[in-house]
Amino acid sequence: MYPALSRRTGRLAAVLALSLTTALAAAACGAKEEAPATASGVAADKATSVADFGGMDGLIAAAKKEGQLNVIALPPDWANYGEVIEAFSKKYGIKVNSDNPDGSSADEITAVKTLKGQDRAPDVLDLGVAFAISGAQEGLFAPYKVAAWDKIPASQKDAEGRWFNDYGGYVSIGCDAKRVAVCPQTFADLKKPEYKGKVALNGNPTKAGAAIAAVYAASLANGGSFDDIQPGIDFFAALNKSGNFIPVESTPATVEKGETPISLDWDYLNAGYAKQFAAKGIDWKVAIPADGKYANFYAQAVNLDAPHPAAARLWQEFLYSAEGQNLWLKGFARPVLLPGMITDGTAQADLVSALPKVEGEPSFPTPAQNDKAKADLVANWAKALAG
Repeated sequence: MYPALSRRTGRLAAVLALSLTTALAAAACGAKEEAPATASGVAADKATSVADFGGMDGLIAAAKKEGQLNVIALPPDWANYGEVIEAFSKKYGIKVNSDNPDGSSADEITAVKTLKGQDRAPDVLDLGVAFAISGAQEGLFAPYKVAAWDKIPASQKDAEGRWFNDYGGYVSIGCDAKRVAVCPQTFADLKKPEYKGKVALNGNPTKAGAAIAAVYAASLANGGSFDDIQPGIDFFAALNKSGNFIPVESTPATVEKGETPISLDWDYLNAGYAKQFAAKGIDWKVAIPADGKYANFYAQAVNLDAPHPAAARLWQEFLYSAEGQNLWLKGFARPVLLPGMITDGTAQADLVSALPKVEGEPSFPTPAQNDKAKADLVANWAKALAG
């Protein structure tokens, strides 16, 4: 089985900036226009499948008429999103407005709420699973089932179509081999004194899916389970006390500057960095820790109040086409439809062979376990690291 994932690289500055700009923009931006009816007479913002548009031609026509798509928290070097956005825009002639690319899943939820009714609100979201579940529970997402709906495993989607998994990978350890004499291979290794001041996370685990996953993986490596993330919190508290863990949130820029020479992140991001940094003389090594093997997905959702509802739905159809799935695969991410694509020959073989190798089959936390882990992190992370 090929997993996918939960995400984001939240920055406190981005959160504060988003809060300020959205407050100012609320008065300045006009409200979104009322969604026009589709060929079947259903309003675009109420369409639950491409059939409501009379097929792909009708959906494409409606999306082109809107002419724009608002995305949020999609860094160009994250799962190859730069090329994904460019390919979508070029194929359909739709302008893509990308807001707060370094934002977190929490930032996405905030934007949906604070920009509701505004024409600059996000149309679509790419969220860590825990945030996708909570957002659906809050009634923030529109039910929509892509044409490939039946190919998405039942355990990887909301039965009503309010969110569905898209791509993912495994928690991995990235390491600058020119700055670190011996790169760590496991969570146990990270406790060694030679890694003092070197270990970082991609984001704050109370807000960012990638960081939540790293704490979950650390928990599995230290006697925890999907039901108990506390050992992972305790692990980072100890790592913080020893001085090995640093509060700098890892990004490509911090890696390049040598500020975060060891970074816990998704394998597809670390693998992408290895390729990206090679030309800059950085020897970035990637290891999937055997003592804390954790995989999960990110999820797609359509904003219930999307200002461009047809373009939002066309975006989903593009992402879940073979073209879109292979573009994620090109970014070393494992798309949710990959097993079937390998079987039917639509997955690009060279891209599949380039994926980081992992032994064994992954298992995933349930929605209830995700909810509990998120709540435990919010309640305990800050005080654990302060202690």
